[in-house]
Amino acid sequence: MAQEAPILVSEVSGNVTLLDRITVVSRTGESALDTLASVSQISGEELERRMATNANDIFFGVPGIKVYSDGRPAVSNINIRGLQDAGRVSVIVDGARQNFHKAGHEVSRMFWLDPQLVEQVDVIRGPSANTFGSGAIGGVVYFETKKPDDFLREDENYALSLTGRYESNGSGWTTSAIGAFRFNEAASILGNVVWRDYGDYKDGGGTRVENSGFDVLSGHIKGTFKPTEHSELTLGWTGSRDEWSSTATRDYRLDSDTFTGEFKISDAEEKWINLNIKGAVNELDLSQWDSGVGSGYDLRTSSFDIWNSSYFETGMIAHELTVGGDWVYDDFTSRAASGGADTYNPVGTRQVWGAYVQDKLTYDWLEIVAGLRYDSYELEATSKNSGDRFSPRLSVGVSPFKEGVLSGLQVYGSYSEGYRAPNTSEAYITGGHSFPGFSFAFLPNPDLKPETGKTWEAGVNYTADGLFNPEDTLRLKAAYFHNDIKDYITIPTFPAFPGSECASLGHTMCAQYQNLYAAEIQGFELESRYDAGRYFAGLGVSIIDGHQTDRDGVTSDLTTIPAASVTLDGGMRFLERRLTLGGEVQFNKAPSGSAFAEDYTLVNLYANYQPNENLRFDLRVDNLFDKRYVLPIVDVSDGVHAQPGLTVKLGATMRFGG
Repeated sequence: MAQEAPILVSEVSGNVTLLDRITVVSRTGESALDTLASVSQISGEELERRMATNANDIFFGVPGIKVYSDGRPAVSNINIRGLQDAGRVSVIVDGARQNFHKAGHEVSRMFWLDPQLVEQVDVIRGPSANTFGSGAIGGVVYFETKKPDDFLREDENYALSLTGRYESNGSGWTTSAIGAFRFNEAASILGNVVWRDYGDYKDGGGTRVENSGFDVLSGHIKGTFKPTEHSELTLGWTGSRDEWSSTATRDYRLDSDTFTGEFKISDAEEKWINLNIKGAVNELDLSQWDSGVGSGYDLRTSSFDIWNSSYFETGMIAHELTVGGDWVYDDFTSRAASGGADTYNPVGTRQVWGAYVQDKLTYDWLEIVAGLRYDSYELEATSKNSGDRFSPRLSVGVSPFKEGVLSGLQVYGSYSEGYRAPNTSEAYITGGHSFPGFSFAFLPNPDLKPETGKTWEAGVNYTADGLFNPEDTLRLKAAYFHNDIKDYITIPTFPAFPGSECASLGHTMCAQYQNLYAAEIQGFELESRYDAGRYFAGLGVSIIDGHQTDRDGVTSDLTTIPAASVTLDGGMRFLERRLTLGGEVQFNKAPSGSAFAEDYTLVNLYANYQPNENLRFDLRVDNLFDKRYVLPIVDVSDGVHAQPGLTVKLGATMRFGG
């Protein structure tokens, strides 16, 4: 199956080689190194040594992706290649879209998934993943949660694992329990529960970040059933209750429930039928209390995804033909403290659906991926808005060397387009907003146009085994990209002219979402890892720049451009690989578009010791030199929140099975 990592044993040397894991974002069973796109994968040992508290920690050092929470670790917003908010980055958990968006001063894209529930995360940067639905002009982040076959060993019918962790900064405690049971070869089930209790953390300057603590209870159940030899049904539920505060008088609670189902048919003898059907319902309920007065925001996202891959040949050309379609329906409601709907977050629905065809053609040293996607959307609130578009993709890869050290080299070029429809808040927001001595009114804009992203990319994939000894491996991906976004949506303010709607309401300024800018983002990314068994090393590079141009031709920096960074990672394994010691160094260069961010360097250390297969101890030190730093992409309208300073993490895991 896609999530299994097969092992090959050489008949000559007897050496064991762990094959590259298949990416979840691949429709045709590829690893990240096989993909003619910028794809990264986080799984296995990487997830364990990062001892992640939230999504921010999972992606440390991964090129092109940043996660931030404005001093509120309980919720996260994801930025890929300078694009964020309003669905520009498609976040998916087991096939369920995470589309929640709330207009306000704090994190607008609220998302929580406990890292303890995660088995694997795949990141695809840019709109190359247009088979994953509409909107992802920035990219896709796909979380795959744990399932029974990931946890149970081949000789086990049941297993239980208990994990306890403590963090010094904020005195945070985490308790996790995982249990799984295999009824027979055709049916198994897994359950997981995680409790986190964290206080306010201190930044690198020793300042306590008020209201940065949180409590969250998460749960997860997943069962797999195999009705026939060549089919599998997976049913799952993931939920959480997340509580935090943003001020002394403002409290939040985010309740989420995600129900997913997947049915697969795959037969190695039947090349024409490799069918996948996914359905999901994702419900998020955000409750907010201001001085005890409550308001709420609810989003119910229903989605359906179906595709089939066929394998055949025409002459000397091998084909992997994928045909599919998807549908997503967002139903958003809000309730203001004063009664009725919150005009900043209006009640409405959004329906997005599409279909696509993609063919991967392989001839000896040449690989071509050609695809075409059709998207259609409809918004409905106080009025209706709709649109549609075709988006193409073309990637060409060349593997010029058949033998020698360069036999694993592939050079590729790619062009792809993405299409993002506006959401109901962008199109229908209304209401007044006031500060001391200043006020403005939000104006709706139901005629907003969708954003269109057009990305050129040139890249290199390289893989090598046995470079200096029979056990070592080298994996490298590098790419230059250039993304042009047409009709970029932003919200400028402008004077309330006499007789205008804003002036009639007593305001001096107006604010309205508009297709005001064209945005241009370009950069370079590199991700590499060398592993020789006894020691390992990694290098991640992310260099990015972007600007926006208004209708008058005036150019300015994009404020969502993250810091350029270089991340070095390395370590050694001792005691027959039972003990691992390592560290990370990351250099960050503040972008020119940030008025408050500065350059900074982070140093982290980590260690884990596994005396036997059922007991593990973990230690991690983040921000060793207690550096104070601020991510340049955060919203500072409610103040500047620096990131955590020196943090020591301790953890232990015990496992029982039979």
